[in-house]
Amino acid sequence: MEKGKGVMGSGRRWAVDFSDNSTAPSSRDIADPPGFTRASVDQDDSTVIRQKKDAESNWKSQKAWEVAQAPLKNLLMMGFMMWMAGSTVHLFSIGITFSALWQPISALQGIGKVFEPYKDNRVDLLGPKLLFIALNLGGLALGVWKLNTLGLLPTHASDWVSSLPPAQEVEYSGGGIL
Repeated sequence: MEKGKGVMGSGRRWAVDFSDNSTAPSSRDIADPPGFTRASVDQDDSTVIRQKKDAESNWKSQKAWEVAQAPLKNLLMMGFMMWMAGSTVHLFSIGITFSALWQPISALQGIGKVFEPYKDNRVDLLGPKLLFIALNLGGLALGVWKLNTLGLLPTHASDWVSSLPPAQEVEYSGGGIL
C-alpha cells in the first residue's frame, strides 16, 4: 500500500463528500415555519451597520445625560459639607466655601472637554450641556449663598461706610457767650 492512499483506493482516507445526491427531500424543499422569513436572516450589511450606529448614538446620548446630571451629586455633597461647616468664619468653612465656588467655575470652563467623547452628528448635546450649565450655576449660587451667610459679602450699607463722603454739617452751635 502506498503512503497517502487509503483502503478505498485513489480517494483520501478520511474525506467526506457533502454533496447531496439523494432523492430524499432536503431542508430547502420544506416551507418556512409561520413568522419566519429568510429576509430577516439574510439582512444586508447596510441595515446592520445602521442598527449599530443607532445603538452607538443612543449609548452616547444616554452617557451624555449621565455626565450632565453628575453635578447634582456634587451639589448635594457640597451642601451637606457647608451645613456641617457651620455659619462661623474659620479656616474649614472658608475652605469649603471657596471649594464650592471653584468647582463649578472650573467645570464650566471645561464643558467642551467633558462632552467631547459624546460628540456625534446623530447625538444632540444641547439639552445635556444646558442641564450641566444649570446645575453648575446652582452650585455657584450655593457657594455665594454660603459667603453671604458667613458675612463675607458686602451687602449692607455699613460695609461701604469707608467709601462714603463725610456728612455735611447742617447746624453749627457756638459757645455760651452772647
